[in-house]
Parts: sequence; structure tokens; C-alpha cells
Amino acid sequence: MSPFTEARMHLAVELTAAGRHPAAARWARLDPAVLLSAVHHAGLVRTAARRGLDLVLLPHTFHPDGGPLLDAVSLAARIAPVVPGIGLAPTATVTHTEPFHLSKAIATLDIVSAGRAGWEPAVSRTQVEADLFGRKQAAPADELWREAADAIEVVVRLWDSWEDDAVIRDAATGRYVDRDKLHHIDFQGEFFSVKGPSITPRPPQGHPPVVLRCDEDEALPVAARWADVVRISAPDLTAAAAARDRIRDAVAGAGRDPDDVTVLLDVEVHLAADRDQARRDLVELDRLAGAELPASSVRVLGPPTDLADLVGAAVRTRAADGVTLVPLVLPADLDVVAAQVVPLLAGRGLLRTGSAGGSLRARFGLARPANHFTGASA
Repeated sequence: MSPFTEARMHLAVELTAAGRHPAAARWARLDPAVLLSAVHHAGLVRTAARRGLDLVLLPHTFHPDGGPLLDAVSLAARIAPVVPGIGLAPTATVTHTEPFHLSKAIATLDIVSAGRAGWEPAVSRTQVEADLFGRKQAAPADELWREAADAIEVVVRLWDSWEDDAVIRDAATGRYVDRDKLHHIDFQGEFFSVKGPSITPRPPQGHPPVVLRCDEDEALPVAARWADVVRISAPDLTAAAAARDRIRDAVAGAGRDPDDVTVLLDVEVHLAADRDQARRDLVELDRLAGAELPASSVRVLGPPTDLADLVGAAVRTRAADGVTLVPLVLPADLDVVAAQVVPLLAGRGLLRTGSAGGSLRARFGLARPANHFTGASA
């Protein structure tokens, strides 16, 4: 199926506590205590799920300058059982973090979400973050991404270390697990030596989809080998199309089908009645923050029709297979997306209507992978 048919038009949203702009909470007059409430975060995800979005991305960082921050994986596990019908992909930083722990955390998320988990591996670059752990120094990008590749492989192999039917629950013999269906992974790499197996059963999806940001050269080989969804940033649609082509070429070079990898373009958004009002809002946000927030990718400041036009142009020009909306202010921008932008996109034939349901892999057209140790796929 062509990635540009209606069925492959994907819409994701990145949900921070108050939005990407650092002054969003002050501008929206949000109670700071609310931002640490699971009810607040679940409400945001529920809004996205109600309008049939494919995926919520929950960012996370080890850097302390952002203020109090809930752990993204734990937050996703709290939200998943109470908000059905949408994928949840938390950021999980692989630098300074043992892949064994990440493997069981994401497997657990997939279990409690009934197969709607993804994860976004990220790297930690700064010495400030390294000092928080006190284990090693900050490393250059090429080393960080080589380590990330090893970490992802360990995580995936640990998921496969339990066969799908390893849990037998045999009351007569008192056996819960068939130990012959658990496997040592015996991984030996540049950064990790992991024997395994995992202590958590294989996730319902087999391998929860890997979402990987690819905005630097060093990340490209990792995305080509491991990513199911690739996030890109670009100043305009021409640059986005070039980035998408480059990613698809790299995926093909890694021996995979480029149509199995979805490329999502980040689009920063602040929506208002008109462009002048949206720009005035941004000026006030920057004033409250004490500095101008530069755009990190394509940015839409204006009415809902401007965002719908941009999404349509992205698909027509093959700049992306969909977009990740990055609201500058929450919940206000998400509410406008849900109430006005999604109906516009659906009305123009750019977006599926209703909820696709099922697993996150199925939502992105991905088959359930065979187990590395048995070759069997359920």
C-alpha cells in the first residue's frame, strides 16, 4: 500500500505537561501542582484519543533545567489502563540507563496497555546530566548513538527471550513457566554484556514499535536498522521531503522495506482566531519566558485552517507520512486540534475517521515480528 493513501496518513501529538513553550503554564495560568497530577496528563491523552489520533508521545529528559518532571514511562503506564484507543510512546533515555530495566519497563507498558505501547529511545549529551549519575563522562554523538544501537538490540532480544507460550500456569505440577521456553540472549557488544533472560513475559506486540528522532547524521544508521516510526524536524516542507528521502534510502540500504517505516514531521503549533492573534500570543509567551523561543521545526501560528493546509501540503509533496503536532500551549492548543483541526483533516480526506483500535503495530501497518530465538510469529 502506498504510504500516501488515506489509510497511511498518521497523526501524532507530543504532550508535555503545559506545552513546549517554557512560559506556557504561566501564560495559561495553570496551577503548578496540576502539572504533576496524573489526572491532568490522562485528560490530555483522553482528548487525543477521543479524536482518533494514532499516537501520543510523552517526552522526557535527564536535564535538570526543565523543573520537576514526571518519569515518562511510569506516567504512560499510569495512563494506559484508563485511556483506551491510542498508542503511548514515552521517551526512554538509553544513556546512563541499563537496557535490562528499559526492556521490562516497556514490556510492562505493553501489557497494561493491551498492546498499545511504543517507545522513543533518546541519548543524553551533556556533562550536567552525566554528573547526575556519576558513572561516566559525557560522550560525543557518534559514541552515544553506537551505544543506543546496542541498547535497542539488547531490549529487543530480551523481549524475545520468552517465547509467546512460555507461561503455562500448570497447577497440577506447580509450574508457572516452561523454562525450556526461556532463552539466554548472551549479548556481547561494545557497551553491554547481557546474559538474560528477561523477568517479564514477551510483550503482546512482540516488539513495541521503536520511535526514533533522526535529526543528526549519527542517528541515521540506528533509525535505518531499528526504527518503525522516525521523527524529523525541518524548517520547511522542501527540507522535510529531502530528509524523508534520505531516511528511506538508509532503511533500504539496511535491508528493510522503506514502506514499513513511517516518517513523521514535527510541527509546532499555536492556534488562535487569526495569525495576528497567534503571533501576539507568542510575543507575550516570549516576554514571560524572558527570551524568544526559536522554532525547532515547521511552525504554524494561526487559525485551524492554516494547520490543515500545512498537513495537506506535507502529504502532497511527500514531505512526510504524517505529522507530530507539538503544541506550544496545553491544553488550549490540543483542544483546538481536537475540536476543529481533526474534523477539517477528515473532511478533506487526509485522515482516517474514528479510532483504528487494536495494537499500535497494527495501527501503523506493521506485522507482529517473529521471535528471534524461535523464528515463530503468532
